[in-house]
Amino acid sequence: MMNEIEYIVGDATQPKGKENKIIVHVCNDVGGWGKGFVLALSKRWKAPEIAYRKWFTSKEDFALGKVQFVQVETNLWVANLIGQHKISKGEKGRPPIRYEAIASGIAHVLEKSKTLKASVHMPRIGCGLAGGKWEHIAPILEDRLVQNEVKTVVYDF
Repeated sequence: MMNEIEYIVGDATQPKGKENKIIVHVCNDVGGWGKGFVLALSKRWKAPEIAYRKWFTSKEDFALGKVQFVQVETNLWVANLIGQHKISKGEKGRPPIRYEAIASGIAHVLEKSKTLKASVHMPRIGCGLAGGKWEHIAPILEDRLVQNEVKTVVYDF
């Protein structure tokens, strides 16, 4: 039984384990892909970026809180989670992070992880360019994933 997030030092684009795995990262809602963790993803696999750009262009179900799953290896998927509104601070200096969207997206990740019997891996999502605070993100992961017995691993590079 998993009862807490596992924190390790390492590269989130190279998740540990033999089981099926999902790498979660946060995307914006304006079609931008070019800074932060996405650069590491694109260096390893082109498919997540290509799929995200197609998804943005299509506008089909492309909204905050939605998630696109892209299979990149036999037992590995990348979850493009739209959890960031625009790409810079908005009115009254509000950062782009949208915690409600992260929570909604993580609910989709939970469903997919159950279907695939997959563990979930990520950097400290939403805490870089999105301007979020880990003390707000971690409880979402604990509530949605850990409490549902999904192995959840966070990588600090």
